[in-house]
Amino acid sequence: MSANPANVPPTAAHDAAHEHPGAGTYVAIGLILTIITAVEVAVFYIPALHGVMVPILLILSATKFVLVVMFYMHLKFDSRLFTSVFVGPLLLAVTAVISLVILFRVLPLYELR
Repeated sequence: MSANPANVPPTAAHDAAHEHPGAGTYVAIGLILTIITAVEVAVFYIPALHGVMVPILLILSATKFVLVVMFYMHLKFDSRLFTSVFVGPLLLAVTAVISLVILFRVLPLYELR
């Protein structure tokens, strides 16, 4: 017996289950990324935001990263396995960077005398 009861070729079944967006969606995402980049540049040049510039830029950069990964790398439309293979090492790397920052920047401030 076949594992495909509808006798649909696997390629057609895959295409029907994973509809990719059209050119309009990619143009819209490109415009959103452009707007976010313009906001990042504006944040840098607004003196009142210098105290919170780093968190704002990190949030905006993370937003751009997520949009690029979801749409241009097609992780939004692929198997969850690919997403976990991508996100797992990413979380490990972020944890390592945060740990190193704490180790070399924060802990020396509390050095015992």
